[in-house]
Amino acid sequence: MDSNSDPQTARIHRLANTLINQIAAGEVVERPASVVKELIENSVDAGATEIRVWVERGGVKLIRIADNGHGIARSDLILATERHATSKLSDLEDLSGIETLGFRGEALPSVASVSRLGIKSRVADTDSGWEISGEGGAFSAPVPTSCEKGTVVVVEDLFFNTPARRKFLRTEKTERSHIERVFKCLALASPGVSFSLSIDKKLYWQLPEVDSALQSHRVKKILGQEFTENSKQITGRASGISLTGWLGLPAYSRSQADRQYLFVNGRVVKDVSLSHAVRRAYADVLYRGRHPAYVLDLKIDPVTIDVNVHPTKNEVRFEDARSVHDFVYREVAQATADTRAGSNFT
Repeated sequence: MDSNSDPQTARIHRLANTLINQIAAGEVVERPASVVKELIENSVDAGATEIRVWVERGGVKLIRIADNGHGIARSDLILATERHATSKLSDLEDLSGIETLGFRGEALPSVASVSRLGIKSRVADTDSGWEISGEGGAFSAPVPTSCEKGTVVVVEDLFFNTPARRKFLRTEKTERSHIERVFKCLALASPGVSFSLSIDKKLYWQLPEVDSALQSHRVKKILGQEFTENSKQITGRASGISLTGWLGLPAYSRSQADRQYLFVNGRVVKDVSLSHAVRRAYADVLYRGRHPAYVLDLKIDPVTIDVNVHPTKNEVRFEDARSVHDFVYREVAQATADTRAGSNFT
């Protein structure tokens, strides 16, 4: 055996930054929809009131996202593509009570390491925008460019340098459906922002801004008139916590859990405990094997939750998970108490 390959004699060494970023990308950038999610969240955090999204070939060929947010200064453009560089927190104390969607500083460098990436941006009250471009994480120096206030991020040839990752992607149709799901989740969570989504040069979604994340107009646009006609609005409050949204009628139940939108402080989450609370509340009014449809937003003191659980930021950890679970169960159960499968809410 070659002594250099012997685990007893192999020397510890530092990984190259490019490899570090690609390893991180394995957690953050699961598929094209992950890129869309991270970039839209950056736009929301930047105070954008308009976000436009274009994708081609399921997002593998092109993902382009433009916003009218605060923009990125010339001096920060290159820094924004480096790992753990962020404007959203400064010290350990900032991790308690995070209210931005992003904060880890991993999204852009992860995307940059597995794509050809271009960013152009202009800060308000400046004469010119600035642009950088690169591939595999290596970028050119910023050059002046003409653009509106805000930021445009262009991601091309996703996973071009990691073919093993690309071969695990599904069909363009499947990847497109994942992108639409992410787009709809974020549009429901950010009502004060207008959104548009174009797929393969065809406009699929055009959503004007509305007053409330759960205002019926946006819910109707995204989930359809049939859902709004077969759902009940819910508003529940307790000490330091609230639950608002829309609960589908038992008669509107689904064969799969494809119309379940759950947010915590406006953040799209996948939480087993919260999903279980809702499912349990519906247990007596749904036929076996059916799934409820709902749009629910839980508001809670940011200090009582930990959003730094996973690089994708889809998971949260509650300080008192049992109390939160029981609160959600009680509110949903009360709303469904007078129903039976096939009947209406009263």
